[in-house]
Amino acid sequence: MAVTTQQLLQWKQQGRSIVALTAWDYAIAQILDASGVDLILVGDSMAAVLGYETTLPITLEEMLLHAKAVRRGVKHALIVVDLPFLTYQESLQQAMHSAGRVLKETGAQAVKLEGGYPAMVETVMRLVQAGIPVMGHVGLTPQSVHQLGLRQQGKTEVAGERILQEAIALEQAGVFAIVLEHIPANLATQITQKLTIPTIGIGAGNYCDGQVLVTSDVLGLTEKQPPFAKVYTNLRETITKAVQSYATEVRERKFP
Repeated sequence: MAVTTQQLLQWKQQGRSIVALTAWDYAIAQILDASGVDLILVGDSMAAVLGYETTLPITLEEMLLHAKAVRRGVKHALIVVDLPFLTYQESLQQAMHSAGRVLKETGAQAVKLEGGYPAMVETVMRLVQAGIPVMGHVGLTPQSVHQLGLRQQGKTEVAGERILQEAIALEQAGVFAIVLEHIPANLATQITQKLTIPTIGIGAGNYCDGQVLVTSDVLGLTEKQPPFAKVYTNLRETITKAVQSYATEVRERKFP
């Protein structure tokens, strides 16, 4: 049975932790779904897979293409798609158009927007009113990399209070869940206890309602790991050895 946004809320109430990972193609999405992942995020972190240095250059067209591939591989997990930088910040009309295209063209069930400042909260509210499920994202917001850097957010009392208030405002605007990225564990715990919607942590400690990581980090495919990631296997090494073995056999005419 397919996971729904309502089910995530029930799981929070039941204390059942939510498992989330990212996907960018059919093969990976199919494996994640068959492995029992609850939520698959077609994240703009895919920019790294496409060779970009930050998430900023990725386009809506690229996100749509990859989200369609992910959708074809998924039967059970809830699929959430990131709206990329400057496809929702300019105006409500732009946000509505971008989010609408994601739902109409990909078959994904929800979109994710970064930020909890007043104008973004207003945008979220209007999207939700239009029937578009929205996931929030506060703390470290990678689309603001040139403003915030990639360092931990919310370390001072003032900064922590601001993130807490942003999370509360987003819940009131109607988000069904919220990503808490790279903030102190005690702040993430406070937010999780305060909200009735699920929190999904990434570098935010063990007391969120669920966890998300970038799948290429989990599989050991990325060259440089973020400090909060955990490598569960080293596919980079495995693939390198396999390709080297293949190359050797071809050159020595042992294959085929």
